[in-house]
Amino acid sequence: MAWKTFVLSEASNRLFEIVLALAVFISTVFSICLFTAPAQYDPYTDNSKQIKIYDEDPEEAKEEIRKRNEQGNFRSGRTIQVVVLGDIGRSPRMQYHALSIAKHRGRVYLIGYKESEIHPDILSNPRIHIVPLNQAPPFLRSSSKLLFPVVAPLKALWQARSLYLALSYRTPPARWMLVQNPPSIPTLAIAKIACFFRNTELVIDWHNFGYSILALKLGSNHPLVKVSAIYEKVCARLADSHITVTNAMGRVLKEEYRVAALPLHDRPAALFRPINSQERAQFLARLLDTSQYAQDLSPSAKNPWKLIVSSTSWTADEDFSILLDALSAYSAQATSRTQLPKLLAIITGKGPLKGHYLAKIQQLNQEKKLLNVIIRTAWLTPEDYAFLLAAADLGVSLHTSSSGVDLPMKVVDMFGAGLPVVGWGKFEAWPELVKEDVNGKGFESPEQLTEQLVELFGERKDALKIMKAGAVKESENRWDDEWDRVGKPLFKFNF
Repeated sequence: MAWKTFVLSEASNRLFEIVLALAVFISTVFSICLFTAPAQYDPYTDNSKQIKIYDEDPEEAKEEIRKRNEQGNFRSGRTIQVVVLGDIGRSPRMQYHALSIAKHRGRVYLIGYKESEIHPDILSNPRIHIVPLNQAPPFLRSSSKLLFPVVAPLKALWQARSLYLALSYRTPPARWMLVQNPPSIPTLAIAKIACFFRNTELVIDWHNFGYSILALKLGSNHPLVKVSAIYEKVCARLADSHITVTNAMGRVLKEEYRVAALPLHDRPAALFRPINSQERAQFLARLLDTSQYAQDLSPSAKNPWKLIVSSTSWTADEDFSILLDALSAYSAQATSRTQLPKLLAIITGKGPLKGHYLAKIQQLNQEKKLLNVIIRTAWLTPEDYAFLLAAADLGVSLHTSSSGVDLPMKVVDMFGAGLPVVGWGKFEAWPELVKEDVNGKGFESPEQLTEQLVELFGERKDALKIMKAGAVKESENRWDDEWDRVGKPLFKFNF
């Protein structure tokens, strides 16, 4: 009996020690969280007077203070974090959001990777502060499909830490957080956690669905794709508001995600505009990629060449082989049909598959399959890119839409420059942007694209003129008007 009492006493002491240790651990964690929790947004405090103290770079801190001193007409309570887990310079829509918010006297913290050139108006605006994210180590940026299941979780953890620090500690509390989706992992979860701690309202800007892009890499039946789809739906329901790039995407969010979204269609910035013949000639003579062909591209030339432009991110959702096949077929026809002009094709952009397609272009040249076509690749400043679109005769979009309900921003920019477009049109949202034979045409195969090039540059030049007029008319639709219709009431700038 004494032995049983001793055992029970020992068990009670052990249980007490475990409970005490657990209590101490929970108390310690709670205390750490309490003292290190990020500052909350207070609607009754003028956050414009808060000083940014989290950056380690003293020069950056001085620059921040200088900008604050120039913000005399900032509207209190209009601080917004604009977040893109990608290159800011290659995210024009999020840059346009930032400029629109600043235009309405809001203060913006633009958070993302600072890799390529950023819109000059962003850099010069005293109400916009760029918060660069730290890049993941090179070994976590591998594009290998074989290593993806191992590398992807590690990269996501790295990004989660970097993003959370930026959202919670490197910026003052904001009233709203506007987040680009995709990428959805880990962006949406981290954004929601930061919003919870900081008393911030989360707004998701749906450019596409993250799981649909992941499916391009892994296949639609892959477990990670299915988990990603569920994760995206859960995170969607945790957000406070939603905007989309198309009506079709809004329909999917309503029917499948059970959330209401406001469509805010992409529109070109003021940078993209039609130009006159004199501006065109001067630009073509100045640009390195076109200067040696400027005389051939002039309408006064004996047999004037045509300039086509395609902007690509060199990714899996843009099958660039479609254009290469079409250009090869066009070149073959132009050999026997002398009325067809030679083509100069300028391809702009950066991306993981660029090397692969450059090798294919080199092979086609070696096989003499591009005798009547010259292909050049370029990475241009925003100003030169806008001029190139305005100077071209035809734009080509290869965006195939992984979800079927998003739209390529590149086509919007082409219309802004008054450039007619032919593009992959085999997806639901295409008619929201392109009016067939009015400002552009859709194709569904390399053969159909070849037919369109032959038709527009040879047999039916009048059709190209009609599409040009339609594109110039479309250029009148501008971002500011669209944003004011949706953004102003959403972020309460009407009050």
